[in-house]
Amino acid sequence: MKRRARSFTRRKEAAPKNSKRSAAPAQVVQIEKPIYGGAFLARVEGKAVFVPLALPGEQVRARVVEEKRGYATAEVEEIVTVAAERVAPACKHFGTCGGCQYQHAEYKAQLAYKQAILRETLERGGVRAPEEIAVLAGEPWAYRNRIRLAFDADGKAGYRGRRSHGVVGINECPIAAPMLVQAAFGAAELFRRFAVPSRPTELSLFCDAAETSMLASVFTDGAARVPLADYFDAVMPQIPSLRGVEVVELHQGQPRTVARAGAESIAYRAAGFDYRVDHGAFFQVNRWLMDQLVDCATHGLSGGLAWDLFAGVGLFTRKLAESFGHVVAVESATAAMAPLNENMKGMNATAVKAATLDFLRGAVKGEPPDLIVVDPPRAGLGAETTELLGKTGAPQLVYVSCDPATLARDLRGLLSAGYAIERVTLADLFPQTFHLETVVRLRR
Repeated sequence: MKRRARSFTRRKEAAPKNSKRSAAPAQVVQIEKPIYGGAFLARVEGKAVFVPLALPGEQVRARVVEEKRGYATAEVEEIVTVAAERVAPACKHFGTCGGCQYQHAEYKAQLAYKQAILRETLERGGVRAPEEIAVLAGEPWAYRNRIRLAFDADGKAGYRGRRSHGVVGINECPIAAPMLVQAAFGAAELFRRFAVPSRPTELSLFCDAAETSMLASVFTDGAARVPLADYFDAVMPQIPSLRGVEVVELHQGQPRTVARAGAESIAYRAAGFDYRVDHGAFFQVNRWLMDQLVDCATHGLSGGLAWDLFAGVGLFTRKLAESFGHVVAVESATAAMAPLNENMKGMNATAVKAATLDFLRGAVKGEPPDLIVVDPPRAGLGAETTELLGKTGAPQLVYVSCDPATLARDLRGLLSAGYAIERVTLADLFPQTFHLETVVRLRR
């Protein structure tokens, strides 16, 4: 059956800084495939054109809005041929809000896009992907245990826009735990009610998987003089699950906590343990897949000594301590150290406050571990860290990555050092978005 073309009417958005606006007329292009970052690839006279909100196999009428030397970015004006995978977005803000990129595709297709992107990124980086890339996926909605919102000029809570830094006020967010969204709206109303010298600019909310307790971080620009105790007393009746609030001053982009009220942490049940998680400490965001992620990274591994590098609050450390004689957990973030130590109480584990690179420089000539788990930030490991890991002599290594490009770069170095890939798992911790997590098991 021939599908009817669909027209798109979009709110006008500001052009990104340092971009060249194009006055080219709209033209029909064929969408080829997804690319990392959330857009989809088309070609015009051989030049790559990135088209958000399209789908592979579709023909769309698109207008180029930004020209770069090697590629262009276009906006869809009309869908001429509609892909079978296209669905109605669940959120009315989709397309304007910058939080999600894939809500217009059925979830099965989203997973296929991410598998293809992961495979191509690895192979472009010189890493031969295994024939099968396993997929770890769960419920694709209401999964986020943490959100960070900004406030518009009227004090309404929202997210940054898809093509601008402006705040898009929201009335819903179906990928977040419902409690977080409700709390954000309640907090925004209280911020408007309280006359404070330094107006909050952003709000971060974090809750446990069961939505029984929550922490809030209020961000301000410049010196903050917020009546935090009064605010906390006022908000508790409206948000009874709120356990603690902190005010964080941003000075030239650097955060500094200037006030706190209530508890500094909450307990988060995951992988059979109750983890302490403090304000500002990193913890995985998908509340539906936490147990499966830990199992994917640790199941079937055992030995005498294990290193958990970039350990955070010890999500993997505690599970590793069940099957290893001793675990060394290395973390550099101050906010993570108190919960990491508490989460390891009674376990055969030691916490080390250090950057992973500094730790490896001192430990590489010592006793080799039987296993190394690394869970670095988006920037990945880097050349020297990868080289030192290769020199440790550890027979097993697990790499948990949140960026396929830096993963490919680091894997190339580890393979050169004598490791071989045993298994690659795509863990879809971020449904409806282009982000993906990957767990790679390697062995010498």
